[in-house]
Amino acid sequence: MSEEKLTCIGCGVEIQTTDKEGLGYAPPSSLEREQIVCQRCFKLKHYNEVQDVALTDDDFLKILNGLGEADALIVKVVDISDFNGSFLTGLHRFVGKNPVLLIGNKADVLPKSVKTNKLINWMKYEASQMGLKPVDVLLCSADKGHHIQDVLQTIDRERKGRDVYVVGCTNVGKSTLINRIIKEVTGEQDIITTSQFPGTTLDMIEIPLDDGKAIIDTPGIINRDQMAHVINKKDLKKVLPKKELKPKVFQLNEEQTLFIAGLARFDYISGGRKSFTCYFSNDLEIHRTKLEKADELYKRHAGDMLSPPRQEDLESFPPLKRHEFTVKEGKMDIVFSGLGWITINEPGAKVAAYVPEGVSAIIRKSLI
Repeated sequence: MSEEKLTCIGCGVEIQTTDKEGLGYAPPSSLEREQIVCQRCFKLKHYNEVQDVALTDDDFLKILNGLGEADALIVKVVDISDFNGSFLTGLHRFVGKNPVLLIGNKADVLPKSVKTNKLINWMKYEASQMGLKPVDVLLCSADKGHHIQDVLQTIDRERKGRDVYVVGCTNVGKSTLINRIIKEVTGEQDIITTSQFPGTTLDMIEIPLDDGKAIIDTPGIINRDQMAHVINKKDLKKVLPKKELKPKVFQLNEEQTLFIAGLARFDYISGGRKSFTCYFSNDLEIHRTKLEKADELYKRHAGDMLSPPRQEDLESFPPLKRHEFTVKEGKMDIVFSGLGWITINEPGAKVAAYVPEGVSAIIRKSLI
């Protein structure tokens, strides 16, 4: 008689009771419960303790490779406050001929002045630049429950009786979105472990639908060029915006520098006096200094006045790498992947962005 496979309803991984350090461990006594969660999910949910996982990027890619073989609607979730960092540019290569619905989550953190239609058109344009032609583009806030009905109706319309695979980078709020959908449909609360720590979902989690098909939550794909992977997990709360971003405007003269905590740096090199609008988590301090004093200031104050990173993390924190940009047209954003962006409000500026080695900095058409 073969034993039935038990899986954790928090992260989808197979339950085992022998290896305490291994993936999917649960104490034997917990198997009596109706809903079984592994020890990792239990600690994450109840104590906010995170345990590192032995899954590699290759494991995640293997799971994704199956998407092209399925006949399904692919729902791709991005974090609208980190659109480029969470976009996963190569995803359309995995999905085969399956249609993709693009959802911008965390819309509640953008300033209220942002017009939804403009933002959706901007997302369509950016997606097409990256090789993706979605069947539709939506905005929502899984956390606050905004526009979840639109999401449900669109999924139902576009899936045409097929399974639905929900994919996305770590930290985009994918599991929160699925929990919100389950709650709307069944009234059940928080089935899937959600957390701001990267990579909470470890394997496929299937949520059955009325017609015998399912919504499948896939593991969050780790995008190594995001800020979340170089900072202390305790500092993620500060870096990932939870509330509406309050734009900070700086009038800068040539050869002035802004430090975004100790995580990134922005040099205004030339172009006459100009205004710059900063969009970062409200919990991060921005310090202004003269360009000639910037290196010295960073050397002396990284880890205290310029923190995060913390003092104890400085040794392992990657050095800041310089990326130079010339802004030839009006209103462009310099994006610090996984951290935020600075809008340059008029053309003719030469600037440099510094981000930890391995994290990306890009220029794009202004989001706002």
